[in-house]
Amino acid sequence: MTTKQELPDEALSAMAIEWRRKALAGDLHARGIAHELETELRRRAGGPFTNYDTLDLRPLEMRSEPRRWWSFWRER
Repeated sequence: MTTKQELPDEALSAMAIEWRRKALAGDLHARGIAHELETELRRRAGGPFTNYDTLDLRPLEMRSEPRRWWSFWRER
């Protein structure tokens, strides 16, 4: 049996699309298989690593000190 690592990209993509369609049609086990195939495609593509620190768009001086959640009734 051929594993997902041995399949060419085109075949892997076609299988992922097919399994995703089955999942959307209501097949309970198809979602997991589609997810595994899509994960392998993303691994091969070498998707960029998300740097979550850059997603905070507040100015640097505002995010340097985290707000204490337990003293929300006090003024800072």
